[in-house]
Amino acid sequence: MYIHIGEEVLVKTKDIIAILDKDSVKASDHIQEFLQQNEQRTENLSKNSFKSIVITHEKVYLSPLASTTLKKRSLQLYVMEQ
Repeated sequence: MYIHIGEEVLVKTKDIIAILDKDSVKASDHIQEFLQQNEQRTENLSKNSFKSIVITHEKVYLSPLASTTLKKRSLQLYVMEQ
């Protein structure tokens, strides 16, 4: 299944490693360092400031959608699969 993470982007749910909220980035030096190290494979989907980070095997997405919204969408997909 796929989850819509912002703009026109759909990501396979099985490819998602983590979904982090914006506050996690501010609170963790490790996450900030990770983003700096993966800057070339980062895609900003937000026209303004991002609300969450979606980490996949191939890319890191800065999403305009809140992490709680993305979690709800992934749970709905999980229920539909069952």
